[in-house]
Amino acid sequence: MDPLKRSRIVSFLEQEVNNQHIPGAVLYVSHQGQPLLKEAVGYRAVHPAALPMQLDTVFDLASLTKVIATLPAVLKLLEQGRLSLSDPIDAFLPDFTQQQGETVRILHLLTHTSGLAADLPMAVTLKSSREELLQRITQASPRHQPGTKVVYSDLGLIMLYLIIEHITGEPFEVFLQREFFDPLEMRDTSFLPKYEPERFAATEFSAEHNAYKSGIVHDEKAERLGGISGHAGLFSTVDDMACFAAMIEQGGVYKGQRILTEAAIELSRNNFTPYDAEFRGLGWQLKNPLIYSSSGDFMSQASYGHTGFTGTSLWFDPDIQLHVILLTNRVHYGRKDHILRLRPRLHNLIYTSL
Repeated sequence: MDPLKRSRIVSFLEQEVNNQHIPGAVLYVSHQGQPLLKEAVGYRAVHPAALPMQLDTVFDLASLTKVIATLPAVLKLLEQGRLSLSDPIDAFLPDFTQQQGETVRILHLLTHTSGLAADLPMAVTLKSSREELLQRITQASPRHQPGTKVVYSDLGLIMLYLIIEHITGEPFEVFLQREFFDPLEMRDTSFLPKYEPERFAATEFSAEHNAYKSGIVHDEKAERLGGISGHAGLFSTVDDMACFAAMIEQGGVYKGQRILTEAAIELSRNNFTPYDAEFRGLGWQLKNPLIYSSSGDFMSQASYGHTGFTGTSLWFDPDIQLHVILLTNRVHYGRKDHILRLRPRLHNLIYTSL
């Protein structure tokens, strides 16, 4: 990348840090299979003391867990003939009661079209034990007919995590480590990571902990579930994320080893919700030219990606073999939505700098 264009991208993020929109960030850009930019700016913590961001900083990925952990696990089970997108979820979760009309299926959970509520009330989450929370989720009733509209729901991805454990007969994290994280050389990717506090990008102040969370999952449901779930809870670094992104971009192959079939990768990028303004693949959000996208204005209509509430994102443009990994800990400053403008403007700047 031209040094001047590279400098403009880094300066953009530094300005966002100076404006206190984010404490810091780690950015990675790959184009046509080659890394163009990997940079750390700002701070991994500001409170109670300022600690500079590092390239090996460990981030709470938040909802990127959905596509870095849960999605590949489901795709692997599809490949192995142990699961089908048409399987009804009550085949695995007997407490779930299907309503009259269309059956809630695996496909609906992955595309956020199950009819389930987006979330549970925060008061319910905070006062629930792990068992109580799981009972509320698995006994939740759809609010509208499945397969009719997109309502982004953490509950569906928590159900998928339970279904994956039911099918594999082993803990979610054990299956992921063997099938994905080890072969992808993702050595700093895990639930419940064990590092010195200084390795982590600190997230939000927690009254319950009387401290800024560092190495403790930010999402309240995931914390109540013991730190392991299908919707949130995964921690990782930019280098590990780059390994995962390379595998996806290369059709399921990493360093000559097949991790997922090309058919599974292609299937995940199909638009399963043409009836809704929000286009959804399996797990992935797809770009729709008619509505806001965090991918920005220049990425092609084939683009797909995902975001995380803590300030993380991963976007691909397969038409030009571009992927962008942005890791921030924006919730360290609270829940203001500066990140919603930051992401598309950053992607625009990157695209026009190629």
